[in-house]
Amino acid sequence: MADAPKLIIPRQHIREYNSKTAELVSLYLNLSPDAVKPETVIELSEECGFSRERAFAEILAVICGLDAAGADKALFRNYFIPMVHELDTAEFEADAYYKNIKIKEKKLGKWELSNGCLSPCEAFVCRDFVVTERGELIPQLGFFMKSFSYPAVLEGGREWMTLMPNETVTTLPAVRRAHGRVLTYGLGLGYFAYMCSEKENVASVTVVERSEEAAELFRTVILPQFSHPEKVELIIGDAVEFAERRAPAGGFDFIFADIWHDVGDGRGLYRKFKSLEDAYPPSTEFSYWLEDTILCYEREELWAHG
Repeated sequence: MADAPKLIIPRQHIREYNSKTAELVSLYLNLSPDAVKPETVIELSEECGFSRERAFAEILAVICGLDAAGADKALFRNYFIPMVHELDTAEFEADAYYKNIKIKEKKLGKWELSNGCLSPCEAFVCRDFVVTERGELIPQLGFFMKSFSYPAVLEGGREWMTLMPNETVTTLPAVRRAHGRVLTYGLGLGYFAYMCSEKENVASVTVVERSEEAAELFRTVILPQFSHPEKVELIIGDAVEFAERRAPAGGFDFIFADIWHDVGDGRGLYRKFKSLEDAYPPSTEFSYWLEDTILCYEREELWAHG
């Protein structure tokens, strides 16, 4: 059965639909990301002739309390159907970091290296928002039909950074652009540092990380597995202070900032780093994690305030 076509939403209602969709998705991901079950997806897909993505979207709409065939038809067709994607675990397991870096569980102070696991049909953000020509902001959710293990960094028992598909997909564009002397704010699991260090046109990777404990875990567990650990330099310090101090001197060809947990806590830091760009030499290139999504929220805020 072909997916239902989109419906025209009056422009004056698009912001309302954007807000409602973001709220519903946020609640689902925070409260019950594994509420959709694989057996239910398969059953609905076979009974109705839907793709598994469409079946997942139908079930998700019910869980979110939408009337997908009635009052919420436009919201469902324009947002929920293009929002959901079935992904293949093999595509991500083939990533060079996943193949070559093995995370051994280790704890140091409040920081801990660990491994997590996504259940079959557990939803996760899989990439940045899609923005349509009419201004619809469509979150992008992915799911696997089988379990997927991923490395994680915990701070005080809470996941601070995970290397799930969203992290790799949203970081790789910066990796592809990186060249010469690279600077990155934020260490995480060292994914960006590893991928850049593998590139022939990258001479060095300087990482600014605020936590000595997180850096020590990286030095002892992860960095020894790099093919080119000699390219990587770790500096312990505050990213903003480092940026303010080093901006006039330059010294880097490509700078990537990834020190926020999500868009909510990233917007202020993003603005701060952007304000420092003019202090660097004109040849310096910049990239920011989740920049497209941050800009979506910035535009929404401007719209809201006229």
